[in-house]
Amino acid sequence: MTKIEDKVNEILGIEPDNKPTLESIVKVNNPPVPRIEDTNKSDIENDYKYSRDNYYDLIQKGQEAIEGILEIAKEGQHPRAYEVAGQLITNVAQTVDKLQDLQKKLKELKTATKGADTKIQNALFVGSTAELQKMLRNKGESNE
Repeated sequence: MTKIEDKVNEILGIEPDNKPTLESIVKVNNPPVPRIEDTNKSDIENDYKYSRDNYYDLIQKGQEAIEGILEIAKEGQHPRAYEVAGQLITNVAQTVDKLQDLQKKLKELKTATKGADTKIQNALFVGSTAELQKMLRNKGESNE
């Protein structure tokens, strides 16, 4: 509480109530997501799982922060609190979009590695025309 609120409470004889502050609402004691590497999976799959877990954690914390700031905005009716709530909502929505992009990128990576062509169809000769003619003459002589 502020000094003014403390003085008013003291004058009126009101015991200070222990309402949660913004710091206590937003502060969450979740440990960071550890990176657990599965040796049976590729780096792409391990990185995907790690990124996905972090995005889920960010989204969850963002939702908790939104709930807290909305409570504060409703109680205080201050425009700045509503502006911060709007920014938090936008940030969480962007994180959800990033999570969806992560899914799309993983799918593209998996299809790119499966669809890689190992057969060479259009081989090009790299060299001068004199070298090409020499190679063709030698090939013609060996066939005769």
